[in-house]
Amino acid sequence: MVTSEERITVLNMIEEGKISIEDGANLLSTLEDRQSPARRTLRRPPGAPRDLRMLRIRVNKGRGGKLKVNVVLPMALVDAGLNIAANYIDEDTEEHAAALIEAIRSGSTGKVLDYLSEVDGEHVQVFIE
Repeated sequence: MVTSEERITVLNMIEEGKISIEDGANLLSTLEDRQSPARRTLRRPPGAPRDLRMLRIRVNKGRGGKLKVNVVLPMALVDAGLNIAANYIDEDTEEHAAALIEAIRSGSTGKVLDYLSEVDGEHVQVFIE
């Protein structure tokens, strides 16, 4: 996602006559394209039907351990949340985020992620219902 500062910089360059409007549009497009697939937006195309599925996230302390998180969110909130979370995805979790985004886009249901963190021992499961 192009940051506000980047957009302002490009707009200022256009205003000062350093680059043309077309070059500015191309620059913004290039900045947007530099993002990895997991960091790209999930926005619903105009006119597309609402996604009525729900996303369930469960986090346990280890496999079969004490339940720490059990959240169910409507997919409409997930789209916005992933767009925000994309700014915080690191290389270690990017693969999982990309798999989750692909499952959402493809209309999958059921368990879409089952991950045991070696760092903190948390068992993360994500379901689309």
